[in-house]
Amino acid sequence: MNRSAFSTTAVSLALLAGPLLSPVARSADDGSGPTADTVARGHYLVTIAGCNDCHTPLKMGPAGPEPDMDRMLSGHPQSLAMPAPPKLPDGPWLVTAAATNTAWSGPWGVSFTANLTPDPETGLGRWTLRNFMDTIRSGRHLGRGRPILPPMPYPMYKHFTDEDFAAIYAYLRTIPPIRNQVPEPLPPPVVAAASMQ
Repeated sequence: MNRSAFSTTAVSLALLAGPLLSPVARSADDGSGPTADTVARGHYLVTIAGCNDCHTPLKMGPAGPEPDMDRMLSGHPQSLAMPAPPKLPDGPWLVTAAATNTAWSGPWGVSFTANLTPDPETGLGRWTLRNFMDTIRSGRHLGRGRPILPPMPYPMYKHFTDEDFAAIYAYLRTIPPIRNQVPEPLPPPVVAAASMQ
């Protein structure tokens, strides 16, 4: 088969396969919007994947720490400036975490959980489904930027199917946008000290 005939056949097969794509994959690309079932599936996946565990700040409730659902999935509160992390004693301890569960310190430096709400300035409002998938699958911001840092379990989450990602993304687009500028990660103290010399 010559190159022209191969190209024509490939394009024809792609056009024929379009209607066979799952409704989730089609709705994410054709502008028709996600179905209620897709959004419900995304809510389920966000819940069982524990996204609220780190991306929703904790507050003190009557029975102890509880998620502050008024700030659901908005990440580390911009109003909470973190002091230098405590020095851990020698031994097997590796990390410290803020009482909000949104700031973590370890050998990588200090990481802050991201704002997953659809706020266009401080959250995922301008992200596309492709940006979202590329970030989680590559472990890099927008698929090409800085590394995604612990405790984000992207090595596990990168195994979500395309349909799972589309459902999660669709659900995140339906939650209230919260304007909350999360700080950039801080480098490890040793690296920061060396860069000042």
